[in-house]
Amino acid sequence: MQPYFHENDSIAGKARCSQDILAAVAGRFIGSHPKLPPVFRIYRADGFLRGEDYRYDMDLQNRWPELKDGQYIYVWGKVWSETQVDVPFSVSCYSPVRVFINQGLAFASNLNDDVFPERKNVFRTKLNRGWNHIVLEFVKTGTGCGGVFGTGSIKGFPMHILAPTPERNGEEGWVYSRPQAAPWEVLPGEGAEEVAAGDWYPQTTWSDEELQAGCFGRIYGLQKGQSAFAWTKLEVRTAAPQTFRLQGEHHGPLTIYINGSAVYESTAASGQVSVSVDLGFGQHDLVARSVCCGGKQWGFQLEGPSVATNTRLKLAAPCLVEGLTDVWLYLGPFSEGSSPEAGDITQMNSTFGTGGETTYWRADLPDARIRPYLETGMYGKWNYPLGVTLYGIMKTGLELETSHYFQYAADHIEQCTSLHEYSLWDQQQYGSPGINHQLTLIDSLDDCGSFGAAMLEAHKIRPLAGAEAAADRIARYITEIQDRLPNGTLYRVRGTTDFMKDTVWCDDLYMSTPFLSKYYELTGIRKYVDDAVKQFLHYKELMYIPELQIMHHVYDVKFGKGNGVPWGRGNGWVLFSLTELLAVLPENHELRPDVLAFFRELCQGYKKLQGTRGLWHQVLTDPESYEEASCTSMFIYAFARGVRFGWLRESDGYIESVLRGWEGLVRHCIDKHGNVYGVCRGSGYSFNKYYYKDQLTWQLNDTHGIGIVLLAGIETIKLEKHLCTNDSKAAREVTVS
Repeated sequence: MQPYFHENDSIAGKARCSQDILAAVAGRFIGSHPKLPPVFRIYRADGFLRGEDYRYDMDLQNRWPELKDGQYIYVWGKVWSETQVDVPFSVSCYSPVRVFINQGLAFASNLNDDVFPERKNVFRTKLNRGWNHIVLEFVKTGTGCGGVFGTGSIKGFPMHILAPTPERNGEEGWVYSRPQAAPWEVLPGEGAEEVAAGDWYPQTTWSDEELQAGCFGRIYGLQKGQSAFAWTKLEVRTAAPQTFRLQGEHHGPLTIYINGSAVYESTAASGQVSVSVDLGFGQHDLVARSVCCGGKQWGFQLEGPSVATNTRLKLAAPCLVEGLTDVWLYLGPFSEGSSPEAGDITQMNSTFGTGGETTYWRADLPDARIRPYLETGMYGKWNYPLGVTLYGIMKTGLELETSHYFQYAADHIEQCTSLHEYSLWDQQQYGSPGINHQLTLIDSLDDCGSFGAAMLEAHKIRPLAGAEAAADRIARYITEIQDRLPNGTLYRVRGTTDFMKDTVWCDDLYMSTPFLSKYYELTGIRKYVDDAVKQFLHYKELMYIPELQIMHHVYDVKFGKGNGVPWGRGNGWVLFSLTELLAVLPENHELRPDVLAFFRELCQGYKKLQGTRGLWHQVLTDPESYEEASCTSMFIYAFARGVRFGWLRESDGYIESVLRGWEGLVRHCIDKHGNVYGVCRGSGYSFNKYYYKDQLTWQLNDTHGIGIVLLAGIETIKLEKHLCTNDSKAAREVTVS
């Protein structure tokens, strides 16, 4: 069998111990995916909304009601790509459309497409490394004008578009043209300015009348009694304390707060502002709160800061917002009695207000909202493989007593949970959220169970903001919304293809039961652990292969049988998840003997299939299929726990299997840089074993396997400690006797 790398590149023999191997794998991942926050951008609310499918609805007939048949409209945006990559796009047509990417034709609708707007046309095209300009050309016909355009992979590539012109640099969203009498001979592209390229919308500047209304008046209107906030930072760049003098004017009663304390207050309908404050080095929150008195103006202007002795200080934006040059952010409006406290608003990870007044930050630009977007490849993302990865990294931190690893994983998870409430609101406002897209738009167990289990594990050790609200929502989805067979078995009604509809997958035991087990730990509500137990027993009825004591990967309800292929990782998920359940299942639970018997039967079956080099294979029963690291790791993990917790009788054979398996992983699947090889990529399913063997290939450092490899190493270390402790105890007893 072809090795993954030269034996001299193996970490075996180079690391002193298993702890060093864990540090190498975890450290490599963290170093490749540093902590980065969401990116905040200006979004024009009068631009094109994205739906839940992450495609932009470009109904240009509504934008230009006077549009005439035969006229053209152009829509232009850009997207960044880290590498040259082939990506899927999807378009539905209200009228004829041509899509140009980097000025090359990528898609042209046909006569059928033009009259069936419900039809999704998926096409693939290459994006270059760097900026890629996308121009859509629409023609007005009797059926309308425009289309729905965006990603062809909601879960894998929830793309958002950025405004393409220098004048709107950093804004999210498209620009669109006025109606054109004829098609353009030259399409806009990199470096084209709005003046040179023609008039573009949405509007970017206030009218003279709007400018006269004041900052709050032009953003929120002039309804008497409403209040609003503005927030900036005072940044002191000298060691010695400085005296700031803020001067200006206001229309509407005004209160100014520094770091939550009021330093100026005027109840007058209008007037001049003059206030001095002493501040030390660093950044200080400056908040202005005003109430509208009606009339034609509402707002304030502040000059400064001016300083008597030193000029090394300035007003600075509270956070970097792409597309914004102003230093102020705005929040409101709030009716009388419902306004938040000034000291509570200086944050970017939650909404403010209640009910219909719930809101978030805005900018002093026409229809300009501020929204967070996740733009990292890994850090801050919520998906099921990352749930496993972070679980392994946090457990590595605890085992090695290296807090940095645990904190990295917990911080990643908390970036998601702390923005959970906001992302739900964002989706309601704008169709699809810029962050947490799988958590917000849960429609499968993949979207919630795996990452949710890692979240609850971290939350036990360090309380995470928003974690329990997210957990409650996940539990409600699994228990009340996720599709089930009549006897309660979790299954998949939908699929990416028709063939995958109405199926039961081994994978889904991991996507559900570890979360249910940990949610039971959190709440003490027994129905959740009862549900987990029943899932294993139901899945056994459908998918267990008694003569081999292993599992089919998938049971197809349409055909009434299993698919006949014992895929390695699918079986690994089952055994791994059983250990998570057994660890919390009460000893007196009436079905614990059945669950424990199932665990033992599976362990017997898997132990027989371990390969000659200590590794298990992609297709468990086919030694010609490649040696697969993630299933190997899960069998190691489960066997080691089974020995430690006394779940397995005749433990010697399993101890040997664990040690051989870990040696095989270290020698053949982990290189000296901490890279992990031989992890099967994300799978579909088939009745054909050659799909798994030949088409379902492995990937380097795939997140389906990194965390599991770490967990296997941790359990190997714990098993060795357990055995040493028992040997020492036995020796002491012999000596005493």
